[in-house]
Amino acid sequence: MIRTVWRAAMALGLLLGLSGCGYNDFQRLDEQVKAAWSEVVNQYQRRADLIPNIVATVKGEASFEQETLTKVIEARAKATSIQATPELINNPEAFDRFQKAQGELTGALSRLLVVSEQYPNLKANAAFQDLRTQLEGTENRITVARNRYIKTVADYNVLARSFPTNLTAMVFGYPVKPNFTVQNEAQISTPPTVSFDKPAASAASR
Repeated sequence: MIRTVWRAAMALGLLLGLSGCGYNDFQRLDEQVKAAWSEVVNQYQRRADLIPNIVATVKGEASFEQETLTKVIEARAKATSIQATPELINNPEAFDRFQKAQGELTGALSRLLVVSEQYPNLKANAAFQDLRTQLEGTENRITVARNRYIKTVADYNVLARSFPTNLTAMVFGYPVKPNFTVQNEAQISTPPTVSFDKPAASAASR
């Protein structure tokens, strides 16, 4: 009887100790990070799925800049070649490659949309405009998902770095997680400089 009570007391003490050292918080935040990451991946995949239709529509414009189109195709291939598994969010190098690849795709798509403004046929193409609207909506969803992920990882990392919960992180294997950065995002979000002379000349020659 005394042994049973002692074991129960030990179990209760261990439970309270784990709770006090942040173990339960790690469990909760780790699951939240995984859920937030899943939403980020879903939105990036949604964008990738739109691109083939956008490319097919743009190809109908015979004089469209092939270099711009090729860069979008190549950037999509590079971005989708990286397997965005749950393990990736614990691998800083893999996470950085993923972020850079998605950033390159964002930049390539941005240029394509800017260049498309020079082509009246595309501007008047209802299918292209519908795809453009879907893409812009997806980019907004990506921003929301990324911001949620950034906030969740920041909360998790504060717990992983703080004392005494950092000791719990070491014992139970909860490392600091990589996060999205703003590196190069200003450059990516800046519309490229586009010369309107060439399309105008092409239009005049038609």
